[in-house]
Amino acid sequence: ELAESGAPGEFAALRRVDLRYRGTHAPQSLAVAGDEAALTAGFTTEHQRVFGYARPTQEIELVGLRVELRELGVGLLEHVIEDMPDRTCPEGQAPETAELWIDGAWRTVPVWPREALRPGQRIAGPALITEDTATIVLEPGFVAELGAQGCLIARDHFQADKGEATAALPADARDPVLREVLGHRITAIAQQMGVVLQRTALSTNIRERLDFSCAVFDARGDLVTNAPYIPVHLGAMPESIRGVLAAHPNPPPGSVYVTNDPAAGGSHLPDITVISPVHDERGVLRFFVASRGHHADVGGIAPGSMPPFARHLAEEGVVLRALSVVQGGRFDRAGVLAALGAGPWPARKPEENLADLEAQIAANHAGARLLHELCAQYGAPLVTTTMQAIQDEAAAAVAAAIARLPAGERSFADAMDDGAPVVVKIQVDAGRLRIDFTGTGAEDPGNLNAPRAVTVSALLYVLRLLAGRSMPLNSGCLRAVDLVIPPGTLLSPGPGRAVAAGNVETSQRVVDVLLGALGLAAASQGTMNNLTFGDETFGYYETLGGGAGACPGHPGRSGVHTHMTNTRITDPELLEARFPVRLWRFGLRRGSGGAGTWAGGDGLVRELEFLRPMEVAILSERRVRAPFGLQGGAAGATGRNLLGDQPIPGRATLAVRAGQRLRIETPGGGGFGGDPAK
Repeated sequence: ELAESGAPGEFAALRRVDLRYRGTHAPQSLAVAGDEAALTAGFTTEHQRVFGYARPTQEIELVGLRVELRELGVGLLEHVIEDMPDRTCPEGQAPETAELWIDGAWRTVPVWPREALRPGQRIAGPALITEDTATIVLEPGFVAELGAQGCLIARDHFQADKGEATAALPADARDPVLREVLGHRITAIAQQMGVVLQRTALSTNIRERLDFSCAVFDARGDLVTNAPYIPVHLGAMPESIRGVLAAHPNPPPGSVYVTNDPAAGGSHLPDITVISPVHDERGVLRFFVASRGHHADVGGIAPGSMPPFARHLAEEGVVLRALSVVQGGRFDRAGVLAALGAGPWPARKPEENLADLEAQIAANHAGARLLHELCAQYGAPLVTTTMQAIQDEAAAAVAAAIARLPAGERSFADAMDDGAPVVVKIQVDAGRLRIDFTGTGAEDPGNLNAPRAVTVSALLYVLRLLAGRSMPLNSGCLRAVDLVIPPGTLLSPGPGRAVAAGNVETSQRVVDVLLGALGLAAASQGTMNNLTFGDETFGYYETLGGGAGACPGHPGRSGVHTHMTNTRITDPELLEARFPVRLWRFGLRRGSGGAGTWAGGDGLVRELEFLRPMEVAILSERRVRAPFGLQGGAAGATGRNLLGDQPIPGRATLAVRAGQRLRIETPGGGGFGGDPAK
């Protein structure tokens, strides 16, 4: 057809098929070659390479057929630079110069705007080439030429002319520049894991609300670095890795484990953590990568697995205890489905759980691959040393912040809406910080219990705030801290206790009392305003923002998630398209923030109409006890929940009819400073 239309040039056809395992959502594109058996083998190999596992017995479905026509002889590079003189200098003079750190010294180099370069013009390094979105560093020995079609081509002229590879300078972990570069590279790995997870997951919780976290850990399971995900996830994940190591002391290469066990680092049951050990080419365990995502439903007595009145862990869903799901690159689909279907209240849609778990495995595989590439470039010893240095820097930053605190004791107390006290005493002595939660209430007969790992997460988050500088949230922050949590309390419950509300509500109160004791900020809304609804065919879960507490010099933000949560809200269009509800109102709750020299932030108002009968559960706090102000600041407004015009408690389960409306007004943040009477 192209030839008949008079198109010039010679073309080649590229035929491709898009294949995926039936029931998954991420196809792989392969060139057509051979028969069905060859395509199956090629797909299995590609899936193993990209996602880290294969499912040989699973059906493969054809998603699409594509034919591409490419003009032969056309490429990005117009030509290869040949016969370049040793140190070619461009015509004319660079308009500017700059200082560039090269080979351990500052050198003055020319700065060339890319748009000012002419085709055929050559620039010898060292030099800088600037453009709108990037700066190109041309190192000594390199020569760049602008091609006729605007492509900038650089060649290592020194190495090519000498006919030998130049010896790489030995890397030194003490080099602060190299350490900073490697630190950002490792953080970028966590970020790229998150991109893979979001793109390949099925549930609204992960794809739209971004209720997930990814991080990189050392061989001991200590948190090294992470992207800015969910604080309550990140601090608890090292405990999950140690729980897996306790159950599987020598995890083999290619293995993957799944856990949500609150007694071994889990936060609450919907938060499922996928953990992958990363070995070097000799089979030595070097690192871990892990991803934690909030699954829409893992069973339990209520859709969404966040029942307000659960009294036992089994009522909240299925418990996965260091479950081996991938061995030797083989995904144990049947074993996972069996685990999700176990217990008195199994998962309602296990296929969706399976899809999200596969996305988490894929994210971990991406992280492991990128760590291997980083080690191949810099060497595993240097990467390992850098990970230790990152934690050392965090430890030093927290130690410096502790040194700025006046010696002595301070304490602070608040309470949950049911009156259960949360008490902390902080002691600064000899450069160490002792955090003691003695006096906190006994474990809750309901589900306000926060596993110890959740309290560690809250403390780690507050220490990061105390340090007051840009640095990764990592295990080094805890070195100068002694933590005391009496067993059998709200913050260290016994095995089998329900914990759904502890992760989302009690964790917020822990942060509030720690910040209050340190005088850093007034109370924020102190709740995640958890809303779940559904029936036997689906479950939906969301959390709502509110007002942030004010701090010295800064008013609180309005309508935001605060402290231990960092998720998005589902877009109205997606919410209404995917679920039988209509969104009538979503906006700020004006005037709900506490007054003060710096006012607290305002809460939100969200009103939903249910379009068919279903079960609804609300799990919220700060409906009785207002978010406190500090240093004379006024308290923020308490939250309100209403079904139609009828007020309902902060924790409630409802059987709603079609046409009924639920209105949630979230709390404001406390004010800081001033006289609230004025």
